[in-house]
Amino acid sequence: MNIQIFGSNKCFDTKKAIRYFKERRIKFQLIDILDKGISKGEYRSVSNAVGGMDVLINEKSKDYPMLNHLLKDQKEQLLIETPSIFNTPIVRNGRQATVGYKPEVWKSWN
Repeated sequence: MNIQIFGSNKCFDTKKAIRYFKERRIKFQLIDILDKGISKGEYRSVSNAVGGMDVLINEKSKDYPMLNHLLKDQKEQLLIETPSIFNTPIVRNGRQATVGYKPEVWKSWN
């Protein structure tokens, strides 16, 4: 497995995901999404794996209103440029990905 966790140390679910993989001694790479962001290629891969952009958007984010009245391409660009709008954690294993705390899915990745 090649696990990547995109999240923030301030996010409770990201902390739970980190603990989940640590407890099972599964190596992972943590990417602080607020600091490093997410590349366009990574975004597209994750978006395709989870069923689209809407799953990735945190409607409770203070920056969410910025997405109003934008076209899809503009929303994607703003999402990449403003990582605080993402739901976290985003956990990726190759072409598979989840958004949020999903241990039931991660178990099947063995």
